[in-house]
Amino acid sequence: MKKMSQLLALLFAVAPMAAFSVTPDQPGKTNSVAAELSPDTVIAKGKGVEVKQADIDAALTRVKAMYAARGMPVPADLEEQALRQIVFQQLVLAQATDADRAKGKADFEDRVAKLKASAGLTDEEFNKRIAAQLQDGETRQEWDKKNIEGLTVPIVLERELGVNVTDADAKKFYDDPTNTPSFEQPEMVRASHILLMTEDPKTHEPLPPAEKEAKRKEMEGILKQARAGTNFAELAKKYSEDPGSKDNGGEYTFPRGQMVPEFEKAAFALQPGQISDIIETKYGFHIIKLSEKIPAKKVDFDKVKDRIKERLSAEEMQKQIPAYSEKLLKAANVQILDPKLKGVNLAITPAKD
Repeated sequence: MKKMSQLLALLFAVAPMAAFSVTPDQPGKTNSVAAELSPDTVIAKGKGVEVKQADIDAALTRVKAMYAARGMPVPADLEEQALRQIVFQQLVLAQATDADRAKGKADFEDRVAKLKASAGLTDEEFNKRIAAQLQDGETRQEWDKKNIEGLTVPIVLERELGVNVTDADAKKFYDDPTNTPSFEQPEMVRASHILLMTEDPKTHEPLPPAEKEAKRKEMEGILKQARAGTNFAELAKKYSEDPGSKDNGGEYTFPRGQMVPEFEKAAFALQPGQISDIIETKYGFHIIKLSEKIPAKKVDFDKVKDRIKERLSAEEMQKQIPAYSEKLLKAANVQILDPKLKGVNLAITPAKD
């Protein structure tokens, strides 16, 4: 697949939900060519467009955090890219209908609901996590608005550019043998565990030998209960010190390569219904009960259909976006007012292979 266009790669500079699970350190000083300007300084202006220095600064902060989270170097022209994307987003949103905006809002609400469900968060916990990621002076209402606008952009583009990927298009892509590796699900196991930690949860320092031995003795007693038929999920809820799984009975579903080696080896060696001996890892003592072995398979089409359609839509849009951006820029007569950025080409350029 081609690299995403500049627009699609940086859309979430203005729609920060992409960084929902990231809690970056405060970013370093920006090598901004306009860093000395007031946040209210207008950098670019046109019909339906007004980009202020504060808009660019906010985008830079978010995108730099995303690059840092992925361990990727920050492009030297990031500020120019940010200006280009913000201008284009404003131009596209100026074409939005009430129906487009309603769809964007519905998409946002659906994604928030899915984020809460997948992370197992209550409304209060979700709101606290978002509050921790807001930039200085940013309100939750502004965060919501940015996300809704970011999700509205592709909706407008699909309508404006006449992009209409059908289920049949997606099925053709799915059935193409060259794409099969994209839909292969590796062998997995569904297993539950109970953990008694042998490190201090705050300092991560090993517990003293006497305390560690006491943990082993406690785990031996839990293992006897489990093998005697006591409900394993209830034992996990009562005894496990793994905060990520104890509330759902200690259950995880995972392929090879995700867990520490000792844990993985023991889990994959079990048969359904079998309970392991005590397993020691760097985290502590575990006992594992295997519920199910899930063979490797090709993921069902219905489960990946929407993802395929999004991908095909993105590919078609990025082909048309360069000419469309030129058209919008010309119609809006967008001018760059900051002398230091005068030479920036605001048109979206074709994506390279």
